[in-house]
Amino acid sequence: MSSRPTHVTCHDCSLSRLCLPLTLDEEEIRRLEGIIKRNRPLHRQDYLIRAGTVVENIYALRSGAMKTYMLAQEGVEQITSFHLPGELIGLDAIGESLYPTYTVALETSQVCAIPLNRLEELAGLIAGLRKQLLHTLSKEIQADHERLSHVRDSAEQRLAAFLLNLSARYSKRGLSASNFILPMNRRDIGNYLGLSMETVSRLFTHFRDTHLVDSSGRELHIPDLKALHRQCHPCEEGPL
Repeated sequence: MSSRPTHVTCHDCSLSRLCLPLTLDEEEIRRLEGIIKRNRPLHRQDYLIRAGTVVENIYALRSGAMKTYMLAQEGVEQITSFHLPGELIGLDAIGESLYPTYTVALETSQVCAIPLNRLEELAGLIAGLRKQLLHTLSKEIQADHERLSHVRDSAEQRLAAFLLNLSARYSKRGLSASNFILPMNRRDIGNYLGLSMETVSRLFTHFRDTHLVDSSGRELHIPDLKALHRQCHPCEEGPL
């Protein structure tokens, strides 16, 4: 990815509480800022990472949205994750010499590039950074486990869980949990959930008809989060 890097101040970033500097003191943040570069914006369908290229950086997404996918043996794309602002990209490359997956922008996006070798050096010197990096990796593993827990769910439950996950992630960023724009299209949602695009479209129609969601294009409104949660977990009662 060609770019002209510029200096980044983590103090000025509204997403700093979601990113690596979460537990660091002033001096530690200053040292981390010294290795971070902000790259030029990527536009829709621009690649941030290509599988098989040499690992150099992990990335913090500052704005926009991205998807990560791998290629099956038949060359079929399998989406493994969607990324929102404040999330780290490329963690699956830690310990590898080559990136194992592709990451592409779903819309105009900006990232901070963090050289992995410099990050590893700092993590060895700064306990807070090391702890935060391990915490982030743990969250990634938990997210994978959560996704696997829905493999045997019905199509309705999988889509409901997906929308609730997005809702929670937007809420964590100080945005509305019930009104947001889906950065991915129906085909990508189906690919991620193991459903056909036609099934996803049918489910959105069903959710609209039953007043679980109100959608127009990619604009989504969830009028009752508890009702959608009951769709995801029909046997559970109690607060969301």
